[in-house]
Amino acid sequence: MIAWTTRNIIDKSRYVMLNIYKTLIRPKLEYCVQIWSPVACYGNWSIIIELEAVQRRFTRMINEIGTLPYSERLSALKLTTLAERRIRGDLIETFKVLSGQVEYGKEVFHVSRSENNIISKGSISK
Repeated sequence: MIAWTTRNIIDKSRYVMLNIYKTLIRPKLEYCVQIWSPVACYGNWSIIIELEAVQRRFTRMINEIGTLPYSERLSALKLTTLAERRIRGDLIETFKVLSGQVEYGKEVFHVSRSENNIISKGSISK
């Protein structure tokens, strides 16, 4: 998809490229991420680095900011890293489960008697 963008898009301004990234590239990187999300541990770093490399490469193609360091490109475009987006998505799903907005996942968590702590059912010892 990045190669298609390179060949076919003439105007590589910030506005055009950001819209192309948000509508064509990022949805492919985040499709069903809650299921296959790579955990930052031994063996998975290569997957995380490859996913981030796609975003790095695409932001490098933007005319006004292509030469800036990656973190500055992200802040100029008001984007976050893909890892941060996956963590945010996980937190949102957890909130939905705990607040009862969805019908799935209740068997994964246990709320303490004081209702101040969340305990994973996997960590409860009997």
